[in-house]
Amino acid sequence: MSELDLNLDASRARQQRLWNALAGAELDAIIVTQIEHIQYLIGPKFAWVHQPAAILFADGTATLIAPNEAPDAAAADEILTYEAQWLCTLRNDQREASSAVLLQYLKSRGKLGKIGVEYSTFSLHLSQQLDATLVDVEPTLYQLRRKKDPDELARLKKAITGTARMYEVARDMIRPGVSELNVFNALQAAAVKEYGEMLTGTGNDYACGAKGGPPRDRLTQDGELYILDLGPAFRGYFADNCRTIAVNGKPTDEQQQTWEIVMQTFDHVMKTVRPGKSCKELFQEVVGILSAAPIGVFDHHLGHGIGLFPHEAPHLNSCWEDVFAEGDVFTVEPGIYDEKLRFGMRLENDYLVTASGVELLSDFPMGLT
Repeated sequence: MSELDLNLDASRARQQRLWNALAGAELDAIIVTQIEHIQYLIGPKFAWVHQPAAILFADGTATLIAPNEAPDAAAADEILTYEAQWLCTLRNDQREASSAVLLQYLKSRGKLGKIGVEYSTFSLHLSQQLDATLVDVEPTLYQLRRKKDPDELARLKKAITGTARMYEVARDMIRPGVSELNVFNALQAAAVKEYGEMLTGTGNDYACGAKGGPPRDRLTQDGELYILDLGPAFRGYFADNCRTIAVNGKPTDEQQQTWEIVMQTFDHVMKTVRPGKSCKELFQEVVGILSAAPIGVFDHHLGHGIGLFPHEAPHLNSCWEDVFAEGDVFTVEPGIYDEKLRFGMRLENDYLVTASGVELLSDFPMGLT
């Protein structure tokens, strides 16, 4: 079995870790409805147009409610299905349809007194018809997702290899007069070729001479800096890293000097980040580093975790009190922006927190040329 293949043992282990984390809640069952959490615990990745569900029981068994037909493999003891399509047309009442199957199944299981659910997304189709005490387990799930398992790391690293190939193509094709849309199309194709299959998500910034944004029907101009912040997903797991390229291959002195200051951030991360390090503290330290730039401003977060969602914990941000923990996979994306820089630059790397420091996961060229 390839390390990229579905690992049912890993999914079962995550189910058990969830139960261990919630031992004090004395739950009879846990109902999971978010697609990311179903993939995390059960294994299969479902399309966003569907609304599957899963239920984990305190005896260690699990049941999946899948759209249309049972997947080839799942970390579930029983798989039921709901009709997600009629004559190939997607139904709009996906959650109601899957909930009907789930509720009918729960009736056959007898009385459940206390059920864990995801409060932010648990539907009325379910909550109004369950005669049980509901407990919010969503914060626990998000916390567990921070520590990436080997199967998750394998998919994240594969996603990141896609961005490496995308930047190779970008450096070959970017010059004055290139269409942003052509750059976007070429980079998407490069990631698909690297993965050998369709992307399961995409992003982020493809606008030239700007802080960010989607590709436009616009040609690159001499002297601009092209910020490419790329976040393709491989089998549900998102990469996210950024490089900035001088369109004419010849950065100005101001652009190069600014790049050198931004690069100091990454040396600081390698030297200082350890389990227990405050993310807010790191953010503030980098603000101090970037304040030495002669022009430009840094006015956004420093980074974030990545995984089954583009932005996860830990949050490298003054608005959160997160602390780095072993197993976190996170980004660091310092940037400086000013019209004089045409329009500025952002550089971003991906890291894994280890017991003694961090491991760089995006080890490919950072330069402006």
